[in-house]
Amino acid sequence: MSVSGTSAAGEKRLSGAAPARRPAPAFDAARAREDFPILRQRVHGRPLVYLDNAATTQKPRAVIDAISRYYEEDNANVHRGVHLLSERATRRHDEARKRVARFIGAPDPREVIFVRGTTEAVNLVAQTFGRTRVGAGDEVLVTELEHHSNIVPWQMLCHEKGARLRVVPVTDAGDLDLDALEALLGPRTRLLAVTQVSNALGTVNPLPEIIARAKARGVPVLVDGAQGAPHLGFDAAASGADFYAFSGHKLYGPTGVGVLWGRREHLEAMPPWQGGGDMILSVTFEKTIYNALPHKFEAGTPDIAGAIGLAAAIDYVDGLGLEAIAAHERELLALAVDALEAEEGVRLVGTPRERAGVVSFLVGDVHPHDVGTVLDRHGVAVRAGHHCAQPLMQRLGLAATARASFGLYNTPEDVDALVRGIRAVREMFA
Repeated sequence: MSVSGTSAAGEKRLSGAAPARRPAPAFDAARAREDFPILRQRVHGRPLVYLDNAATTQKPRAVIDAISRYYEEDNANVHRGVHLLSERATRRHDEARKRVARFIGAPDPREVIFVRGTTEAVNLVAQTFGRTRVGAGDEVLVTELEHHSNIVPWQMLCHEKGARLRVVPVTDAGDLDLDALEALLGPRTRLLAVTQVSNALGTVNPLPEIIARAKARGVPVLVDGAQGAPHLGFDAAASGADFYAFSGHKLYGPTGVGVLWGRREHLEAMPPWQGGGDMILSVTFEKTIYNALPHKFEAGTPDIAGAIGLAAAIDYVDGLGLEAIAAHERELLALAVDALEAEEGVRLVGTPRERAGVVSFLVGDVHPHDVGTVLDRHGVAVRAGHHCAQPLMQRLGLAATARASFGLYNTPEDVDALVRGIRAVREMFA
């Protein structure tokens, strides 16, 4: 039975969504697939069906060309040369920063810090803002939905400072328990770190309500947008958040580059994290005077090509229309959920009120790694494991799940292929 077609995806609600954009034309995923060279290949003799987008997305030709063009025409270090190549590289790097600022609604490009990815962004905040704000007996709040990269840096900080890491629980459905959040926000809470979208369950957190509750208690908020930026966007200025982090490679951009946005008053007050070139105004053996934002937090030669590639990815996504992409992905996700629920022996993991990008599942008693291996033999790439969310897996009483995650180039035919592959798993392990 084919599951291709359309499915009602429910009302659109982009939590912490980006500023409104012009209405986009009807989205054509089949046409968009042509922009991604890697999707033309066959895997084990079958057309590639790539459903591992939560781990990393594929790159369109526009991004690949932008990176190649930089290395072929403009390769030079930035901010340090008076020759033409350096001037061109600096201009393109600065333009990339402005492009990111527009994409996330940051009021000032100087609030945009280029980092290696979400993980480095969270560590930067923990080791600067956190170290100056958190002391013995204080508390940092995280949630059971968090990726390890939004748990471990805070755990390390709390251990160093003699502080306490407190955890906001989730319901059996996979939604954050907002009453528990309210109860945990207290006079010793120094920061709340919360994901926009769960990478393991796809849960979309109601950021406006969460941030409002924290702000009512005077608690700063860091939002992990690694899974949110590609599916929902973000409006930094309107969000009420203090920090927002995301990775380029999950937004159809290159690996090794990401963004930390922070409110300027915080960034100005925070000490540098790493020392070296470009984060200084002057150095003597007696004293160093640090550079202005954003350079204070960008020691050493940056990933120039990565920033340029990220800007090209944002141009590509905006050209298609983020809202049109989101609507397409919601339809695909609803289609996949319906199809998997109808399959004998398949159990969905998590039934949150709102989901984006991801559906996790189990196939009978078959280990998720075996599920992933059989699907791969049928050309379908999914992720199997704990998804760097071991505390959440423990809360759900599981060691691992199989996870299908969707991007702009996925189609109903990809859902068909996933279902056929799952049937093959059942037959093999019957």
